[in-house]
Amino acid sequence: MADIQSLLTIMQQLRNPESGCPWDQAQDFASIVPFTLEEAYEVVDTIERQAWEELPDELGDLLFQIVFYCQLGQEQGKFDFSTVVARISDKLIRRHPHVFAQSENNVVGAITNTHDLSQAWDSLKANERQQKQLHSALDDIPHALPALSRARKIQHRVAKVGFDWAELEPVVAKIHEEIDEVLVEVNLRHKDPDFYQPRIVDEMGDLLFAVVNLARHLNVDPEQALRQANHKFERRFRGVEQCVDNSGKPIQQHSLEELDHYWNVVKQHENIN
Repeated sequence: MADIQSLLTIMQQLRNPESGCPWDQAQDFASIVPFTLEEAYEVVDTIERQAWEELPDELGDLLFQIVFYCQLGQEQGKFDFSTVVARISDKLIRRHPHVFAQSENNVVGAITNTHDLSQAWDSLKANERQQKQLHSALDDIPHALPALSRARKIQHRVAKVGFDWAELEPVVAKIHEEIDEVLVEVNLRHKDPDFYQPRIVDEMGDLLFAVVNLARHLNVDPEQALRQANHKFERRFRGVEQCVDNSGKPIQQHSLEELDHYWNVVKQHENIN
């Protein structure tokens, strides 16, 4: 079995000031962030495609990002890999007293079902935020999260303190309200595009936020749902392109009605299969 120490040693060699890799030597915490996000999304994509043979490679790439940060932390005297392992181990034990032990402050009692578990988790998280001197329920939500995911997390947090609709009807009504507000600004745009375009952006943001709220109430991850919609659209449009190729006529010479017909043919073929 491969040892994590071998990976840590490789990382040290890559960062060696004299014999290491020039690219790895030039990196810092900030410069690696885009690669970390890319690797995380590649893991997600691999899982959604159920490409299990590829998953170990993608997980390895993501693990390398963590090892890279740890090497930088060690070089700067901030932390090392052992620190990270110790922190997550302590956190997992602390957040699962129903598995490992009762919490010292007796926040968590006997866990008998998922409802009790959810309440216990919320209590533990609230205590952690209090210890970190976080005063708002929104204080520790990362700003770097994808916008849809962050909107959902914001809504989830405020719902935990009672700021939420109990029924679905007002959630849906809010979406219709936001659509109307978008259209008001759109219809006024011809008067002064420079003035109304920012207002349209603002109203579109409200509309998207309301749609995310509906997804949350339906227990749907909006980020995942949109990724699936992207994949579906891409698959179907590639089918449209194939129909265009079969027609022998360039796509630019097709009317929208013809392309829409191809789209419906592709959809029908999917439903049959």
